[in-house]
Amino acid sequence: MKKVILITGGQRSGKSSFAEQKALSISANPVYMATARVWDDEFRLRVERHQKNRGPQWTNIEEEKELSKHSLEGRVVVIDCVTLWCTNFFFDLNSNVQASLAAIKSEIDKLVAQEATFLFVTNELGMGGVSENQLQRCFTDLQGWVNQYIASCADEVYLMVSGIPLKVK
Repeated sequence: MKKVILITGGQRSGKSSFAEQKALSISANPVYMATARVWDDEFRLRVERHQKNRGPQWTNIEEEKELSKHSLEGRVVVIDCVTLWCTNFFFDLNSNVQASLAAIKSEIDKLVAQEATFLFVTNELGMGGVSENQLQRCFTDLQGWVNQYIASCADEVYLMVSGIPLKVK
């Protein structure tokens, strides 16, 4: 059965843990699709910590942009995280918000066309103040529009607050 679930919230709000627990409640062998690029040693340690926290029941896929090229039929898939995934498009497309948004929407459409359950983990960037940095404002706009797009096609949406999931949709 095809299903889309969006899990959003601030940094360290418990999004990934909630997504992993939810995936394991649906499937004994879920897929973890990691979208991050490792850009420094500190971030590499974060990635390694996340990998160690997941057990052998997980199928791990590292994919920076082309999520839909993986066959996920019948699987339960955690995509973590949409924000880092959007960053990859944003920088590869020279910070062009419209080109990035179009490419990301196209990739989402191809991905969720598969008969699978998708749990998208994302950051809710727009809840803070407005950045003085123009590039950051552009990325925040992109992220907000991508989150809205996923939420519009989601069957369920959760907002994480201090480790507590609040069902929005």
